[in-house]
Amino acid sequence: MSSPYTFADPRLVKLDGFKVEIDEAHERADIILGRPPYNVVAMPQRDQLRLTFETLDEDPRVRIIVLRGEGEHFSSGGNIGGFMEASPEHVSKLAWNIAAPARCAKPVIVANRGYCFGVGFELSLACDFRIASETTQYALPEQKLGQIPGSGGSARLQKMVGITRTKDIVMRSKRISAKQAFDWGIATECVPDAELEKATDKLVGELRTFSPLAQRTAKKLLNDTEDSTLAIAIELEGHCYSRLRQSDDFKEGVEAFNAKRPPKFAGR
Repeated sequence: MSSPYTFADPRLVKLDGFKVEIDEAHERADIILGRPPYNVVAMPQRDQLRLTFETLDEDPRVRIIVLRGEGEHFSSGGNIGGFMEASPEHVSKLAWNIAAPARCAKPVIVANRGYCFGVGFELSLACDFRIASETTQYALPEQKLGQIPGSGGSARLQKMVGITRTKDIVMRSKRISAKQAFDWGIATECVPDAELEKATDKLVGELRTFSPLAQRTAKKLLNDTEDSTLAIAIELEGHCYSRLRQSDDFKEGVEAFNAKRPPKFAGR
């Protein structure tokens, strides 16, 4: 049973365009974009989203974070007028705010349906798992405004699909379907619209069966070695493996395997 999340930070007492719920029984927190029908993301909302991810990252009750939107669209993008009103200094922080899901140590799942444009797409790209409804359309349409993606979209996308496909999407403001996104490795799963919530719940349940410590370690290792050479990545992987070798969770995992029982991980 989910309930509204209570923030101690005064900057998060009144949320701009979204709400947060916590389900302690399932160690889950949901960040829900709540400005339907298109869930446009305002400039102040970006700062609050960053602070929200940082808060949930420190909350021991939360194992998994889910990002989703109200209604038939995840988000059509940002509030265009806000860009002209914001200072250059504020605009320069956009990518840092939207990268909050990637910096978060805990697994972050995003559930996409309908429009997932602009900052909505960039925010999704910063998450660990993207579950897409078959209704999802992804796009970075900034060229139509005489701009380029400014919150990490083109950079993250190029890492995932290469320069040729990224140029096709960015320079033509091209929309791609959920099926195409899945085929290209952008979406983790592509499911019928009616099964989006069920698929999200299933992934949350699966991730909860693993060691929290091993999950955090794997996420950080993969993020940190994305741009490294193979030799460095293997070296860092070895160090992480060695540290986990000393953990209580690894000992529990081995004992559970030998006893043919489900492990009970404690995250240490």
